[in-house]
Amino acid sequence: MHALRHEILPPSGVECAACLKLTPSTVGMAASSSSQPRVLFNVVVARSNLLRIFEVREEPPPISPKQEDERERRASVRRGTEAVEGEVEMDACGEGFVNVGLVKSTAQDATAISVHRFYFVREHRLHGIVTGIEGVRTISSLEDGLDRLLVSFKDAKIALLEWSTETENLTTVSIHTYERAPQLSALDAPLFRALLRSDPLSRCAALLLPKDSIAVLPFYQSQVDLDVMEQVTQASRDMPYSSSFILDFTADVDERIRHVIDFAFLPGFHSPTIAVLFQPQQTWTGRLKEYKDTVGLFIFTLDLATHNCPIITAVENLPYDSLYLTTCSSTLGGVIITTANSIIHVDQTSRRVVLPVNGWVPRVSDTSNTLHPNPGLNLQLEGSKAEFVDDKTLFIILKDGTVYPVDIAADGRTVSHLSITTPVASTTIPAVVRRVPGDYLFIGSTVGSSVLLKAAKVEEEVPEEDVEMETSPTAVVDTGNTMDLDYDDDIYGPIRLDTKPTANGTANGLVSTRKTRSVVHLSLCDSIPAYGPICDITFAVTRNGDRHVPELVAATGSGSFGGFTLFQRDLPTRTKRKLHAIGGGRGMWSLPVRQAVKVNGSTYERPTNPHRTENDAVIISTDANPSPGLSRIAQRSPKSDIAITTRIPGTTIGAAPFFQGTAILHVMSNSIRVLEPDGTERQIIKDLDRPRIRYCSISDPFILIIREDDSLGLFIGEPERGKIRRKDMSPMGEKTSKYVAGCFYADTSGVFRSKPNSTAESSEKTVTSTLQTVVAAGGKTQWLLLVRPQGVMEIWTLPKLTLIFSTTAVSMLESVLVDSGDAPTPSLPQDPPRKPQELDIEQVLIAPLGESSPKPHLLVFLRSGHFAIYEAVPSFSTTNETPPLTRAFTLPVKFVKVLSRAFDIQQHLEEGGKSVLAEQKRISRLLIPFVTSPAPGRSFSGVFFTGDRPCWILSTDKGGVKMHASGHSVVHAFTACSLWESKGDFLLYSEEGPSLLEWIPDIHFDNHLPSRSVPKDRVYSNIVYEPSSSLLVAATSQQATFASYDEDGNILWEPDVPNISYPSCETSTLELISPETWIVMDGYEFAQNEFVTCVDCIPLESASTEAGIKDFIAVGTTINRGEDLAVKGAVYIFEVVEVVPDPSMSPKRWYRLKLLCRDDAKGPVTAICGMDGYLVSSMGQKIFVRAFDLDERLVGVAFLDVGVYVTSLRAIKNLLVIGDAVKSVWFVAFQEDPYKLIVLAKDVCPVSVTQAELFFADGRVSIVSCDEEGVIRLYEYDPLNPESRGGQRLLCKTEFHGQTEYRSSYVIARRSRSTSTDAEIPQAKLICGSTDGALSSLTYVDEGAFKRLHLLQGQLTRNVQHAAGLNPKAFRIVHNDRVARPLTKGVLDGNLLSAFEDLPIARQDEVTRQIATERAVVMKDWVSLGGAW
Repeated sequence: MHALRHEILPPSGVECAACLKLTPSTVGMAASSSSQPRVLFNVVVARSNLLRIFEVREEPPPISPKQEDERERRASVRRGTEAVEGEVEMDACGEGFVNVGLVKSTAQDATAISVHRFYFVREHRLHGIVTGIEGVRTISSLEDGLDRLLVSFKDAKIALLEWSTETENLTTVSIHTYERAPQLSALDAPLFRALLRSDPLSRCAALLLPKDSIAVLPFYQSQVDLDVMEQVTQASRDMPYSSSFILDFTADVDERIRHVIDFAFLPGFHSPTIAVLFQPQQTWTGRLKEYKDTVGLFIFTLDLATHNCPIITAVENLPYDSLYLTTCSSTLGGVIITTANSIIHVDQTSRRVVLPVNGWVPRVSDTSNTLHPNPGLNLQLEGSKAEFVDDKTLFIILKDGTVYPVDIAADGRTVSHLSITTPVASTTIPAVVRRVPGDYLFIGSTVGSSVLLKAAKVEEEVPEEDVEMETSPTAVVDTGNTMDLDYDDDIYGPIRLDTKPTANGTANGLVSTRKTRSVVHLSLCDSIPAYGPICDITFAVTRNGDRHVPELVAATGSGSFGGFTLFQRDLPTRTKRKLHAIGGGRGMWSLPVRQAVKVNGSTYERPTNPHRTENDAVIISTDANPSPGLSRIAQRSPKSDIAITTRIPGTTIGAAPFFQGTAILHVMSNSIRVLEPDGTERQIIKDLDRPRIRYCSISDPFILIIREDDSLGLFIGEPERGKIRRKDMSPMGEKTSKYVAGCFYADTSGVFRSKPNSTAESSEKTVTSTLQTVVAAGGKTQWLLLVRPQGVMEIWTLPKLTLIFSTTAVSMLESVLVDSGDAPTPSLPQDPPRKPQELDIEQVLIAPLGESSPKPHLLVFLRSGHFAIYEAVPSFSTTNETPPLTRAFTLPVKFVKVLSRAFDIQQHLEEGGKSVLAEQKRISRLLIPFVTSPAPGRSFSGVFFTGDRPCWILSTDKGGVKMHASGHSVVHAFTACSLWESKGDFLLYSEEGPSLLEWIPDIHFDNHLPSRSVPKDRVYSNIVYEPSSSLLVAATSQQATFASYDEDGNILWEPDVPNISYPSCETSTLELISPETWIVMDGYEFAQNEFVTCVDCIPLESASTEAGIKDFIAVGTTINRGEDLAVKGAVYIFEVVEVVPDPSMSPKRWYRLKLLCRDDAKGPVTAICGMDGYLVSSMGQKIFVRAFDLDERLVGVAFLDVGVYVTSLRAIKNLLVIGDAVKSVWFVAFQEDPYKLIVLAKDVCPVSVTQAELFFADGRVSIVSCDEEGVIRLYEYDPLNPESRGGQRLLCKTEFHGQTEYRSSYVIARRSRSTSTDAEIPQAKLICGSTDGALSSLTYVDEGAFKRLHLLQGQLTRNVQHAAGLNPKAFRIVHNDRVARPLTKGVLDGNLLSAFEDLPIARQDEVTRQIATERAVVMKDWVSLGGAW
């Protein structure tokens, strides 16, 4: 069997991070005013194979709801009657006067505070697992001022990347591989951590290798270095680095350096200086009497030319539980060593200062016998992270997110003591902490959101009564910077405030009567949302309004950040009302219009509030039936219903508000009309002598029409007369020119700004410049975009038509579109008339996409079904590029492709069949922009794509551009609608007719699937769906204190001092949860030392139902009794029963968990499943098959001795697949007469299997397994194959490296469009949830499509530039000494094949031509395998 492995969702969270100046926006000029955003720095984060780039902007704070209400109130007051400054305060105080200056200063101070936010830039799915990220500066940084990005990978590779202004993306400078080094051939090589560290002055970087070695990569920092190295090695000047080398700590530095724990570069030295933390003699808690203080710290300098490494500091006898190093600043010197129980400062003279954080330090180490730890302090530093916020203040962030400040008291460079104070905040669970110059602190988390904090040092005055200055904390939480954030505050936990900071008591070296103290003010800036690892997944049925849809429920997160994350394939909407009366099968437009004001017979426009958009007042709809069409104008009636006021024969092509919203411009198939707000006709321009109008674009005061013969019409409105007229198009060439698509764009972002061409000589320059200045004075510029039949896209200025941008690359969907500088391309009529081609552009649109700061994007849709989205970015031309002489003005903009998608659309290229029936069946595919506000303070600018593949196109601040399917089979018409005073409504005509929709609240669009978050204060390890009651049953995983008892019940050990605590163990509860309200209906608490290992909903034989089968909840547990007693377990059988609900509760139906049976086991019950009405469970090294007798007890009928530790059980009919942690996979059959388990085949290779499933399609079956390294294996049972030894062995056909293990999987039915819906057995599709948060699928691929895609995969591997220069084929290869060649053929790499969609069409043709097939055939194969589920 063949399959496709595809990532539905990329990994979630942050494991590695770097803060640097990577993009040119970070080194540009400062913002012209405080109201303009300014990019401070970039944050590059990575998790597993996902690399993302963000920029941090400093921008003015958002307008608060109070200020918005005040603006609306002032806009509604008649001019001249508004209150003067201070009048409101004067009335409130009642004193009759007020200091106006004070009021002004207060208002200015309130808006002076700026906020800092993350904005998404780019993301890459790499063909490697990232283990480290660092920012470095090379010799090229002296020219552009930008940092370079250094990325390390698990298979011992380092890639040097930089930002390219040509492609507006990362480009690979070099890649350095060490996978063939002798250190990587060791048996324990897979166990090492590829740590990446860089020198503070970017002189070199180092990667930790196995066998206590590092790979050193030196960088040139000046021209002198380059000249010297060029003389020595004759190296090329183009390289920013010199030859790398491997430094063996044991052989080249000191033979005592073995088993490296951590290493780091120290600042402030003339040469690169490295501190190495190592443990030559490894020990553990049970061996402390023999070996206790076994860790050492060596500091040595590294000569990059001679590779000499003299040791300058050697410290031994450090605690055995040392965890990591933190380097101190050059003014203080030394390093901080964090152990499990203490914090140690070691300086260059080997002097150490120890700060115990609990009472275990004197019991496990002899380094601090004279210390007396604080009795009230009991911290555990495992899983913590440390980072300096200034020279002498260290933040320790514990594994639960609690932030403790540590103050370093020093006299010069001599540290006297360390002190820790009370916690100042509770933040996310840390995985990486980075300090950014400018008092910023980035905390990345793998289990939740990552946050950016601002830690500013402030000198505060000490009150006279505050005398205990030395015991005060060094940091407080700053609450003055309040922000309206888009996420819930409880993501970060409660923030605890402190009111007593520390002091220094001196100022400028002199004793002052006013005592001051240095305080670090900590404030929250922004966050990068994430849901963390996926513990378990299941499918549930949820309701979107009245529709029932499947929803993937994932138990995600860890600790207090646990909860559920809900994913849906389509963007969830719900119907608010049906509107069958208005029709709209050919189009709907909801328009905000207002009545003009008449005074003394003259008409003038009522001024509008620029900060508030008016609600819609009119809906125009059109239908093709009855012929020749019917258009309706409807308004809202007083009873909130819809009332049709006007019916017009004919089909409407488009409509929009005109003349600043005081009129309606109505374009029909044969005329253009100007309507009053009530629908009466003001003006009409007939278009009878020409072919019908097929498309129009309206942007007040311009109108564009395109007729069916591709001829163009351009009109302009005259506000003084309130009418429209034809616009002169002579600058565009011949009047008979043909155009296939076009649109207007009104730019408010400032990206589209024309630039005078100094090289061109034109008399039109002054006039055009003046007109553009007048048009742009209001902050909005208008542009005309046209596409000619030859595939040329042109952008013209308005109101004076001047060609300012043209490109021929848009029809091939090239990666970057730049101005070609060509003159207007002639597109005269052809004889015979030109027929539509496959690669013709059918739709083109420039529209803003975004959330808080929308950016212009170009959307292009081809007749072949190809769809591309380009982001418009400013183009900074280099000095050697001269603008074309044909341009009086240039548009310094280029379009960078950010998303590609292919749709399987059947196009009929023949132009025959223009009958009435064909017109009614025609599906219009249009790109319709919209602006919506689903919640107060949150708005989206997006585009909806109608037709038979309807989808929403959205862009978020932290997720970029995404396309989400709408869930409808076809959408004929769409418009945003606020007629019912809601900014989040949409009018949509689908297969169900016209209806008013809205998004489901609290939907997140940052992921590739729409998601919702259900936060809980605990993590769930297992979750199942109970179909009879439509409820969820979930098992929690929590920590509890553990104590050992003897046979008489006496406790064996208990703490003797307050700062020594009991050990902790895992415990569980079982909860019955409603998926609608997410309240816990019932629960069951297990013993304090008992935790759940498996939960499943199993149909068992029962006499209480007519069918004889009923669903029960089976739970397997493990009972931990300490290290001296064997582990036990139990099997629980629960039934979900309905009970009488409490009238005061909201749910009308209530359920309980009823315990029917508890069966004790002599071993842990680690896996459980159902098979033909029987219960199959593991107990230690055995498998038992049991029947549920009389709904009260389990009766064993068969058993089987299996491996060491059963990790998974899966059954279909009477076939059973067993996954073992040591003995790989077993394939077993169950017979009932007599009861017996028969081993059919098994894998003889030792593999640590985490999950095993049966995978079937087209009458064939395979076994899919995943191990702890993330390797996916496909096994087949073939007794006729001689290699199977008569069927006793499972044949491993494919090994595919899936990068991360998955411990939860779900098999669903897949029915493709090509297969019949009445097939008896559908294909199986496997959905897998990984521990890094990725959601992947395994889809069956038929033989023909597999051969084509496998050949395509090989071409893409060889002929496409991959990010970071990585090898996709080598990434998926699994090292196996038992076979001559890697077993790679059998599973396709979806991440690699998805690059085919992103290629330009010319490159697609070139790649498919080399494998003797056509691009359309391969694209159809790829599209047919798409879809989440």
